[in-house]
Order: sequence, then structure tokens, then C-alpha cells
Amino acid sequence: MADHQTAVRIAVLQMTSGIDPAANAATMADALTRAASEGAAMLFTPEMAGLLDRDRKRAREHILPEAHNPTLATLRDAAAKAGIWLHVGSLPVCAEGDGEGRFANRTFVIDPTGAVAARYDKIHMFDVDLATGESWRESAAYRPGEHVVTVDCPVGRLGLAICYDLRFPALFEELGRRGCDAIAIPAAFTVPTGRAHWHLLQRARAVEASAFVIAPAQTGHHADGRETYGHSLVIDPWGDVLLDMGTDAGLAFATLDRARLGEVRRQLPSLLNRKTLLNRHIL
Repeated sequence: MADHQTAVRIAVLQMTSGIDPAANAATMADALTRAASEGAAMLFTPEMAGLLDRDRKRAREHILPEAHNPTLATLRDAAAKAGIWLHVGSLPVCAEGDGEGRFANRTFVIDPTGAVAARYDKIHMFDVDLATGESWRESAAYRPGEHVVTVDCPVGRLGLAICYDLRFPALFEELGRRGCDAIAIPAAFTVPTGRAHWHLLQRARAVEASAFVIAPAQTGHHADGRETYGHSLVIDPWGDVLLDMGTDAGLAFATLDRARLGEVRRQLPSLLNRKTLLNRHIL
């Protein structure tokens, strides 16, 4: 962890993001101020924190190239004023150079000067038909990312993932191989899939990567008509749940202790014992 700190206090924002980017940005900016006043070194926010709208025609009016995105500009300024790091779970932005006119579902990590320290585009697209009748085709509007991303920040080496990425263990194997101390998995999980798999998979990813998992989530009934599961989590490398925010929107705090990383990795040195297979799975 940064500056050889034994422990670092983080803040997690659970949101019910809507179709107004300015209102969503204001919620995150306020949370940054509150998090800083409570001694947090970094704030984590959910997937699609700046805009959650499944009406793609209406949403398109607010989805701009990164350089012209007012939500990102607001958050960079707010992080600089608060003087802490910010993990923006994701914002929809225009995908540079995409011939099909698709967007990118992009995480931003912003440092205390307001500079963008890292970007990650969601790799795995949520293309499913659920038994409830819900149908999602993320790939119709979003271009999948191609790169695994880590960044050094107050929690140490942070690996980046988004929502549906959670179901693909090869990504987390690679993040473990890269020595991540923590992995952020922001999400907007549906209620049926959340009830079935959210806690199970988040705990498994923490154990297999021998890392903390920080999973800020969307929750409740949204302006676009969807309902999300909530239960933002912070999990330690042993799989113990340090924080579960239930279903209410709001801000909560957790402390990540570097000593816990060392304890778990000594007891179960799975990262050191891992064998490289000849036929490796793609991410």
C-alpha cells in the first residue's frame, strides 16, 4: 500500500444513479467531501455512476468523448478540492476510433491533483436473456476493452474490473499474477443474479487473487425502470466480508490492513504455487 502504510481507510458510495448526469455528479462530489472529512484516502463509486439509462436514444445525448465529458470534469475538480483519490466505477464515453459508433464503459482512477491516473474499459459484455424475461445486449452499444489494467494508489496496487467481468476468472488470475493488493469490481447487478451469485463470486475472487475486493454497487429502483441489487462489499483476502451496505444508498467506510495481506499469503501461498498451463484461457 502507498507510502508503506500499515492500514488505509477507504470510503464506498452506494448509489441509485439516474438519467441526469449533473445530479449523479453532484452526489459523487458531495461524497468526496464527506469521505475526506472522515479521513478516507480514497472513494470508490459504482458502475455507471454518472449515468444509468437503458433508453439508449435518450442516453446518447449525454455520452460524449472523454475530453468533453462534463461529469468527468466535475469529478476531477472535486477530487482535487477534496485532496483524496477517487475511483469512478464507470462512466459511458464515446469509444475512440470505433467504426460502429459504440461507447466504452470506462473506469477512471483520479489522483488528489485531479489528474487521471488510470483508465479501464470493461472487457466482458453483458449479453444475456434471464429467466425473468429481462434481456440485455451490452455489446450492441458498447465496445469491449482489450487491456488488463492496474494502478498504484493508496490501497497499493489496484486491479480494475467492472461488473460482468466478475464471472471470468482468467482476468482475476492475471490480476493476481500482477501482484494486486486490491481489486475494484464496481457493478450494477440485477436483483436475480445478485441474489444468486454476488456474494459468492466476490468472495471467490478475493480468495483466488489473495487480495482485498472493493465492490461498490448500484441499488434500488432507478429512473430508467431497472432495479439493482445493492450490497456494496469490501472483502479481505481470506474471503471475510468487512463491509456489506445492504440495499440503502449512502456512504460507508472500511479499513484495509496490509498485515492481513501478509498473513493470508503466508498461510495459503497460492499465487506462488500456481502452475502455468500450456493452453491458457483468454480473458
